[in-house]
Amino acid sequence: MAHISELHLPNIDTLLADDGHINIGHLDPVGQVAVATDEHNALAMLRRRPHESLADILLRLDAAIEAATEHGEFTDEINT
Repeated sequence: MAHISELHLPNIDTLLADDGHINIGHLDPVGQVAVATDEHNALAMLRRRPHESLADILLRLDAAIEAATEHGEFTDEINT
């Protein structure tokens, strides 16, 4: 398990530098979520998995942002 201070999150860094947003928190009735948006789209909406660390969901969010920005593959685990 990675520690947050050791994470390399280039896609989150780029998104934030380009005025994008990430939100991590609790969303009723879904539970804990991590969401990444740019000025036009929700790029990724992830549900935190049982026993998933904060570092792990941030790594998944970073990968999902890359999939959206590089390949047009948007991840939605909330509205399924």
